Amino acid sequence: MELLRSNLSRVRIPEPTNRIYKQECCVSFDTPKSEGGLFVDMNSFLAFGKDFVGWNYEKTGNPVYLHIKEIQKQVSEDRPSKKPTLLAIGLEGGFDNNDPVYEQSYEIVILPDYVTLPFPSVELPEKVRLAVDAVIMNAGAEKKEQVAAWTADTKVVSKHAMDLKQLDNGVIIPPTGWKCEKCDKSDNLWLNLTDGSILCGRSNWDGSGGNDHAVNHYNVTKYPLAVKLGTITDDLEAAGNACLLYKSHLQLSSSDVYSYDEDASVVDPLLAQHLQHFGIDFSSLQKTEMTTAERELDQNTNFDWNRIQESGQEVEPLFGPGYTGLVNLGNSCYLAATMQVVFSTRGFCSRYYLDQSLKAAFDTAPADPTVDLNAQLTKLAHGLLSGKYSIPATKKDDAGDAEHPTLTAKQEGIPPRMFKSVIAANHPEFSTMRQQDALEFFLHLIDQVERINTGNPNFDPSRSFKFGIEERLQCSSGKVAYNKRNDYILSLNIPLQKATNRKELEDFEKLKAEKDARGEKLSSDEIVRPRVPLMDCLDCFSAPEELHDFYSTALNAKTTAIKAAGLISFPDYLVLHMRKFVLEEGWVPKKLDVYIDVPETIDISNMRSKGLQPGEELLPDCGAAADNDGINANEDIVNQLVSMGFHYLHCQKAAISTSNTGVEEAMNWLLNHMNDSDIDAPITKEQKSAPFVDPSKVDTLISFGFEEEIARKALQASGGDIEKATEWIFNPPSGVSNMDATPSSSDAVVDDALPDGQGRYRLIGLVSHIGTSTHCGHYVAHIYKDGRWVIFNDDKVGVSKSPPLDMGYLYFFERIDG
Repeated sequence: MELLRSNLSRVRIPEPTNRIYKQECCVSFDTPKSEGGLFVDMNSFLAFGKDFVGWNYEKTGNPVYLHIKEIQKQVSEDRPSKKPTLLAIGLEGGFDNNDPVYEQSYEIVILPDYVTLPFPSVELPEKVRLAVDAVIMNAGAEKKEQVAAWTADTKVVSKHAMDLKQLDNGVIIPPTGWKCEKCDKSDNLWLNLTDGSILCGRSNWDGSGGNDHAVNHYNVTKYPLAVKLGTITDDLEAAGNACLLYKSHLQLSSSDVYSYDEDASVVDPLLAQHLQHFGIDFSSLQKTEMTTAERELDQNTNFDWNRIQESGQEVEPLFGPGYTGLVNLGNSCYLAATMQVVFSTRGFCSRYYLDQSLKAAFDTAPADPTVDLNAQLTKLAHGLLSGKYSIPATKKDDAGDAEHPTLTAKQEGIPPRMFKSVIAANHPEFSTMRQQDALEFFLHLIDQVERINTGNPNFDPSRSFKFGIEERLQCSSGKVAYNKRNDYILSLNIPLQKATNRKELEDFEKLKAEKDARGEKLSSDEIVRPRVPLMDCLDCFSAPEELHDFYSTALNAKTTAIKAAGLISFPDYLVLHMRKFVLEEGWVPKKLDVYIDVPETIDISNMRSKGLQPGEELLPDCGAAADNDGINANEDIVNQLVSMGFHYLHCQKAAISTSNTGVEEAMNWLLNHMNDSDIDAPITKEQKSAPFVDPSKVDTLISFGFEEEIARKALQASGGDIEKATEWIFNPPSGVSNMDATPSSSDAVVDDALPDGQGRYRLIGLVSHIGTSTHCGHYVAHIYKDGRWVIFNDDKVGVSKSPPLDMGYLYFFERIDG
């Protein structure tokens, strides 16, 4: 006890603002359940496993620790399983899978001799008792930072609810016997609250659901609100709120109201009144259908991803070094799939595992290693690659004996909480619990890794993905321009016209038309998807294409130019991004339902750029073109607006600001800018040179998930064409990044020390995606290891019998030299 008293100055009572770690070691994935438990530093409140607490003592000199140990309790085998009512994990009302119950024990440990003192004990100094009580009562930084998974967003009152238009068309809805007015569907039916039509819901990506008749009805009529029949109860409070929110989590006992205009589930406070309009009495209805949230919960509880990814085949589990799964933190599969493939590459494996020990990373980390990306990358690498945590999970035996657990055929995996927290810090999307695009995360990861290795290029593993691209532009004068840029991914269009099964596709379209005419649905076995060879996608990247309205500095005029692209270098690892998400008519994003035939090896030697060739003449420098005065107002547009009574100067500004697009566009600009403070100021050169960007088109791109700044620059660079702007974002022209719309000169600086070699590659991994959008659905990784394909599906790791090589979203190729 005297030893403890002599070290009281090194014990702190935590403040409310202090972050207290007590669920996971900051250097490893040890927990209180691990052998040896967890040691909480009573000065810094960082936690350490038994093999690492000594490192902390050496580094900080802090001697006093709270030792936390959790031991599984014996629980009755017939404990009832509660049905979840919240789309949440680890919260009251959330998922309860009869997980083991643990009993916690505590003691005070004083280093370096590991002197132990019991806790609780009245003999302990009051400062120690207060400090330890505060740590025990604290929820822990891990849980505070990790928002509970699978929670639904809070719904808001629909903007249409309070003044919803309802037609007096005499429609009365019977209490039972509902059927879609357009087909024979009798479930997943939605009642339009304006005209009383009953139509089936959306078709799901897996073939279930409805036939889209309800949403198609909205597209024609623009009647915005619908309620799902079968979800209406006699609970007026729940029904009127469309969903009952308790502690910000979704309760699953309410009517399901959807706004097609707002594209969201919403609250309709007047739902009872709106239903009464069609003769619907709450007291006569019973809930018979799942709400949208319940259906999502049901899918998340029961959905068999292996059926989709591996055609229902049993997967042989794998354990050991390099076969460690990652626990899904709640929509974190994009991170798990990406990191599994990244750490299968030599650069990342060497940098953060083979060539850097946990001790070295901890010693060079700041006082709090939980906020250091280098330390957390090293922790994650050792967790995934060492095999320490890749062991069969344990469960109590049939008698419920916790003292004699048995091994299961699955592993628990490791939770990448601290890594996610630091890699996503200050990022508006990755810091949320929403699903994200695996491509965007990969690029963000590479950017962050490059930043922390600035000045040490030889230690930067992101360089193994880096390569140069050169674009050649030739205008009608015959003169050329060469522009260069660096990139980490090759984004490829998918030329559907190159499909190798066109005859089968034609037969399928005929069958589909026949079944549509009869009101029948296609079975999954009847669906035929285009099959496009990967090499045709690569050929599209380097194939010459025409650029219209190209300003030639040789002709001092706009003309048509020919653009071709090639690679300056061949990286150690080539990442191919398949553009499966395109815009269809009406600027609606659509996922291409297509298979890519990917060979085990590819040779892209023909894609190497050749640079300026003998006899070619470069286009004059564009500096002279920058001296012009920009565009002038079209006098026809100006005169038409003046004849309507507008001021001449204002009309000139409107025409210039809309790039002389037309009278209607100029008038809309005028009406939106009449009250601008500088509307009467003279027209400046900058105004004449600034391209017009249609705000509605900016909003459209933002709705696709792009940031406003990028959307504006893309529209400026593409002349306001949304499809071209989307293309620009994914594949910006030479010398332009999607954060900088300023073209580089022909002698743009490109990294001369890029890795390079022959153009032959072999496929080592892919990230596949299931779902209608990159921001929803599920991501899974397949990696070629030890002569076989392995599936990494969150914490499930096993031998892949049927790897979906034709379903990849991201393909990872390793260069073959020699």
